[in-house]
Amino acid sequence: MADEAVVIRELPAHERPRERLLHEGEKALSNRELLAILLGSGYKDHSALSLADHLLRTAGSLRGLAAMDVEELQKIKGIGLAKAAQIKAAMELARRLSLEPSYQRVAIRHPGDVAKLLMDDLRDLDHEQFKLLMLDTKHRVIKIQTLSVGDLNGTLVHPRELFKTVIRRNSAAVILVHNHPSGDPEPSVDDIELTRRLVAGGKLLGIEVLDHVIIGDNTYVSFKERGYIGGM
Repeated sequence: MADEAVVIRELPAHERPRERLLHEGEKALSNRELLAILLGSGYKDHSALSLADHLLRTAGSLRGLAAMDVEELQKIKGIGLAKAAQIKAAMELARRLSLEPSYQRVAIRHPGDVAKLLMDDLRDLDHEQFKLLMLDTKHRVIKIQTLSVGDLNGTLVHPRELFKTVIRRNSAAVILVHNHPSGDPEPSVDDIELTRRLVAGGKLLGIEVLDHVIIGDNTYVSFKERGYIGGM
């Protein structure tokens, strides 16, 4: 069998992924070409492009690739520890980029705005994360902070720590957000009780808890829309 890596090296420069990126820009490349550049090389009889194809087929999508852990990646022929680490590092950088300054000063007008902001970050996690959206007087996002990371059995948020963070940031209002790893965003009894405590604590400090949004699999539940906040 001919070595595909040799074939790629023999391609005209304008057809090679790296050269195409340099001359045409990264947006001109397909997912397989970008992944091939990240991998750097293939393995015996298989080029980086061939390995990239196999990775994407196995994962099913970029989202699927991001969800694979190091051990799963290493089960794919041609992916050793170094390549698995490169892939995980690249995916994590992409995830962090999606949460960076672009959210700052975004105005929250509807629970759907919250879901749009955090759905991709929370929907595929296998554990609960509790996040706090701190807002200014015009309900623009000042900061998003992770307050608690739990397991499949839930997470614990301490009101004292939550409001200490809010006061330090001089936030006028907050929105509580957490995910349900099951994909079902229906509130539990514990979710409702915790929200009651946090709303009450906010009132004492003059900080309005506008909503508590639970993220599921491409769906969400808003406590405000359900009437849990307002009539508490």
